[in-house]
Amino acid sequence: MQRRDFLKTTALSAIAVSATGFVFFDGKRYVGDCETTSDILGPFYRPGSPVRSSLVIPGEPGTPVELSGRILHDDCSTPYPNAKIELWHCDNEGVYDNESADFRYRATAYTDREGQYAFQTILPVPYQVGKKSYRPAHFHLMISAEGYQPLVTQLYFSGDRWIGEDESASSPTAKRRILDVQTLPNGSKKVEYNVGMAAQLLVEPPVLGLLEGTYVGEKDPKNRTELFIQDRQLWVKGDQRNGMPFGASLEYIGDNTFKPAGVPRETYSVYFDVLPYGVIKMRETYRNAKGKTEVVVLVREM
Repeated sequence: MQRRDFLKTTALSAIAVSATGFVFFDGKRYVGDCETTSDILGPFYRPGSPVRSSLVIPGEPGTPVELSGRILHDDCSTPYPNAKIELWHCDNEGVYDNESADFRYRATAYTDREGQYAFQTILPVPYQVGKKSYRPAHFHLMISAEGYQPLVTQLYFSGDRWIGEDESASSPTAKRRILDVQTLPNGSKKVEYNVGMAAQLLVEPPVLGLLEGTYVGEKDPKNRTELFIQDRQLWVKGDQRNGMPFGASLEYIGDNTFKPAGVPRETYSVYFDVLPYGVIKMRETYRNAKGKTEVVVLVREM
């Protein structure tokens, strides 16, 4: 084995923390007793939302709804107490609060001894993302529980006309995240979502630390990307250029390669070439608006 290949192989080793319970992928979809699947984080995540169960803003328009459920261990039955749930969504106009200290329609909660959680908020609405396309209405969730991979996911609602035109919502793996909005006898609305946590391949924290830093385009020095570590995950830092208030997380998929959760590898992936003397190159491969594959190489600043 050449020294260059040895460095690549040993620098990005992955470890399996535990099995994934009863959930497995049958080649077309996830199946299991407590199926839980991830989705893209999206560009509007903000850490540090206040701990509260009510996101309702007096006087603001919107359909009141309760989002509730249970967080379970990977045996699909044992409650997970004190799991952290972060919820965020747009307002009734399709707008996210990315800057204010009020953290409008953003909140953090922790499960009780029975693994239960609940939020009182409003139903989000679809919003325009192109001249003729819309994202379906959705809740964003990030669930953190020690011993498991943090789960980033999105919840959609039955009957939304835009689901079929959205790559993430129409994926076979999202089928059981398209939820019914129940109308209770008292007229209130309710959405239930139970989560079975699952451990995935995790890159060892010291290895992730090797990848932190600022990367500069090999051909275009103005193309700069900063990577950092949070909650044992690799993140692309948000800035005015990419329009993300905090950033986007990347999950390890093997062979020195990462991709955003819920995004197909062929749509966007990042490969790290770990070279001698501390040199690291990041190769971004993505599908452009015309459906063609492009590759951009960036080098980490020393």
